[in-house]
Amino acid sequence: MPETAASSATKSKPKPVAVAAPAFEMPKFEVPPVFREFAEKGIAQAKENYEKCKSAAEQATDVLEDTYSTASKGCASYGLKVIETTRANTDATFDLMSELMGAKSYAEVVELTSAFMRKQFDAMIAQTKELSEHAQKVATDTVEPIKESISSTFNKAA
Repeated sequence: MPETAASSATKSKPKPVAVAAPAFEMPKFEVPPVFREFAEKGIAQAKENYEKCKSAAEQATDVLEDTYSTASKGCASYGLKVIETTRANTDATFDLMSELMGAKSYAEVVELTSAFMRKQFDAMIAQTKELSEHAQKVATDTVEPIKESISSTFNKAA
């Protein structure tokens, strides 16, 4: 009977041969107790150091969260102070315009304008001082937790 292509293909496939891996025997030796003790101490110290690092990282995260919160609140309050200052200056300018509309002479316009400029110059000095003090307070309040944390860390390390 003639062979078909399908039957010859199944006959021509080689059968897998199982190859045994060479057997290497590991020599049996006992770890000296001194070495074992040294390794155990090393592992214990590594765990202790990991816990210290983990604790320090958690403390640093807490400090950064507090600092960010303080900074954002401080910036918001500073922004409100700027808005308040701008509103006061705008109100003063509208008051001046109102007074100028009622002026009856050029001399009165000059007098009103001069008085306004003196008053606004004094107000600007007071507002600048107030904003500067507020900005300094925000900066101090923001930096204080970081400063305390660094100081505490160095005291622990020493």
